[in-house]
Amino acid sequence: MTIRVLIVEDDKEIRSLIRASLSVEGFEVQTATSISEASAMLQHALPDVLLLDLGLPDGDGEQLVRMLRAQHNLPILIISARHQEAQKIRLLDAGADDFLTKPFSVPELLARMRVALRHRGTRLAAAVTEYMQQDLHIDLAKHTVTLRGQIVHLTPTEFNLLARLVRSAGYLVTHRQLLSDVWGPEYVEHTHYLRLYMTQLRAKIEDHPAEPRYLLTETGVGYRLAIMD
Repeated sequence: MTIRVLIVEDDKEIRSLIRASLSVEGFEVQTATSISEASAMLQHALPDVLLLDLGLPDGDGEQLVRMLRAQHNLPILIISARHQEAQKIRLLDAGADDFLTKPFSVPELLARMRVALRHRGTRLAAAVTEYMQQDLHIDLAKHTVTLRGQIVHLTPTEFNLLARLVRSAGYLVTHRQLLSDVWGPEYVEHTHYLRLYMTQLRAKIEDHPAEPRYLLTETGVGYRLAIMD
């Protein structure tokens, strides 16, 4: 079951970070930058989870909480730099499920989302956060990659690509899925990005990049992070 998430956040960097992180986790993510944009999207289709900032260009996110709660029961998590206790209480009383104060970690956000979904009868398996095969150890929670005990330094995009493969270790992930989850849905035809970054990853992780042990190619279809016997 794919969980659909709508992020309503006007800060481009925060919005992009959350979108990329959730996409890597396997969520289907949409974004909006204002109350009016979010309202239009919500009239078309409801997400399974709403992540909502408060200080939006055309008003306060609290308006959206009250409007949605009058009609729907989807989980609403507030993500805001505001930390006044009175406002948190007011938002929770208005129907928000949780309130995360910026800055927060992605693992904390994921845990809060799992709790909110569980309260509505949807159970998510704990995310895969670690990969250990032979000499390679990837720890997504700690954001580390080690090869024979030595730290491998990756760029943010290289790490996001590898993390997406870790989430589906042992299974094929298509070119389009990788491009959509790591770069965004507007990049699904840009397969040259994927080839370039996969070459860079193999150069850093594989002993023999031309004959990879870990990052396997499924010709014409996608890539797979190997699980060794």
